[in-house]
Amino acid sequence: MREGTFILVLCLVAWFGFDLLEGQRDRARSERDAALFEASGLREAARISGEMLAERDAIDLQRTLELSHERAENDALRLDVGSGRKRLPVNATCSSVPATTAASAGGVADANTPELTADARQDYFTLRDQLALSRQMILGLQDHVRRVCLR
Repeated sequence: MREGTFILVLCLVAWFGFDLLEGQRDRARSERDAALFEASGLREAARISGEMLAERDAIDLQRTLELSHERAENDALRLDVGSGRKRLPVNATCSSVPATTAASAGGVADANTPELTADARQDYFTLRDQLALSRQMILGLQDHVRRVCLR
């Protein structure tokens, strides 16, 4: 009887031990599965972030190149105007001269085409540069929203 009780106790201890090991195994599997799921989610997030960064860099490169091109055109125009190859005409009309001063002043036919003064010319080119920069910034932001944020 003693041997039977010993075998019975030994079987119960073995059964509880295996049950305990099985529970630990199940917990370890569920933790492993959760870790694999999290790792896959992190890989996907990293991939998406990488794509978004690449898209942002492409937009930045495109807009920077366009801005450089516009500034180069503006600088070429500035040099042409400075050297006299081109002029900056002003859309203006000359007012008619009153009759009392018509005899002493030159006629409208003697007037040159209206043009910007040297100071106004410099301001004009500064405004063109700022306009090109603002335009590229706005277009870049619109592209960013369209191609990155609304994905």
